Amino acid sequence: MIMAPTFHMPGFAMPTVRSAARLAAAASVLSLLAACATHEVDFQGEGDGFVGPGAPVMATLETPSVGTVGDDAADDPAVWASATPVTVMGRQTPGFVEGTDKKSGLYIYGFDGQVLQFMPEGLLNNVDVVEGLSVAGRPQLVLGASDRTPGKTGIALYLFDPAGTGDNGVRYWGSITTDVVEPYGFCFGKRGDEIHAVLVGHEGELRQFVVTADAAGKPVAREVRRAEIGSISEGCAADEAGDALYINEENVGLWRYGLAPASGAARTLIQPIAPGVLVADAEGLTTLADGDARYLIASSQGDSTFPVWRIDGAAPEYKGRFVVVDGAVDGVTGTDGLAAMGGPVGPFPEGLVVIQDDVNDAGTQNFKYVDWRAIRAALGL
Repeated sequence: MIMAPTFHMPGFAMPTVRSAARLAAAASVLSLLAACATHEVDFQGEGDGFVGPGAPVMATLETPSVGTVGDDAADDPAVWASATPVTVMGRQTPGFVEGTDKKSGLYIYGFDGQVLQFMPEGLLNNVDVVEGLSVAGRPQLVLGASDRTPGKTGIALYLFDPAGTGDNGVRYWGSITTDVVEPYGFCFGKRGDEIHAVLVGHEGELRQFVVTADAAGKPVAREVRRAEIGSISEGCAADEAGDALYINEENVGLWRYGLAPASGAARTLIQPIAPGVLVADAEGLTTLADGDARYLIASSQGDSTFPVWRIDGAAPEYKGRFVVVDGAVDGVTGTDGLAAMGGPVGPFPEGLVVIQDDVNDAGTQNFKYVDWRAIRAALGL
C-alpha cells in the first residue's frame, strides 16, 4: 500500500515579513543592479546552495511553503493569465499559477502568491497549461502533469472553465497511459489548432501525443512521436512560433528538437554542460514572448543560476545569466522547475517568471515570483 504523505492544509497567510537588515541589504543590491545591470556578480548562496555568477535580481513575493515537510517536494510551476477575471473556488483572479508538491498534489496560487486551491493528486512532477480546447461545447483550459503515482503512471489531465462561477475550480479530467516507467518532464505545445502533450521520462524517453475530447467530453490521446533522448532528462518547453521543442538532458546539455512529430529524433545541441553557462543538473525550461522577441530560460541547478537565450532568430542567441538574490523575500537556490509568461500577468504589467526554491529561509520549499522587467533590466535585454 502507498502511504499518503504528510502535509499541512494550505493556508492563506501573507508571505513572511523580513527583517530590516535584509531589506537594507536588498536596497544595496538594487543600487548595484542599477549601476552595473549587465555585469555578472558572484554570490554565495545560503545553506548548502552554491550560487554562481549572474546578474542579480530579486523576487517580488513568494508562495507559502508546500505541505510536505522536511523533504524535496515543490518541483514545477506553470503560469496562465486571462484578459478578464476568472473565478477560482469563489474568488476572482486575473489568472493563476499552478505548482506541484511532488509528494502530495497540485496547488493553484493567485498572483499574490496565496493558495486558491489544493488538490491531493498524488505524485505529480512537472506541469503545464494550454488554451484552445472545447469540451461539451465550452472552451476549457487544459492543465497537464507528469504523474508518477503507482498504477497511474503517465500524464494526468485537468480542466478549468474560465466562464465558471461559484466553487469553480481546477478538476480532474482523465489520464494518458504510457509505457514510460517514471514520468518526469512535461510540457504542452500547439501546432495550429492541435494541442500536443510532450512527456519526458526519467531515463530519457520522449513521447508526444495529440490531445482532443470525444463526443462525451472525455480525453482522447493519440501518440504521434516516440524517441530516446539518451540519458536522464526532465525540463521541456515548446516554442510554438518557431515550431521548436527544447529539452534539457541533465548531464549533457540543452537540445532543440522540432515540435513537428515528423521531425522524429533529429536535434541540435544548443548548449553543452559548461562552467559559467549551464551547470549540471540542467533542469527546468520555459519560454517567454516579449513583444516580437522570444526568450528561453533554463535552470542551471548546479550553480543556482538562470541562463537566457533569445530564440526568435535563425539560431538561439545566448544573452547571459541571472541569479535571484535576497530582497523582500529570500533568494533562490537549487531550482528544479520554472515557468514564465510575457505581457500583462495580473499585477505584473510586462511578464512574470515563477521559480521553485529548493532551500527556503522559512519553512519548506516554495515558489518565488520575479517581475520580468527586473530580469530584462539586469541582462540589458
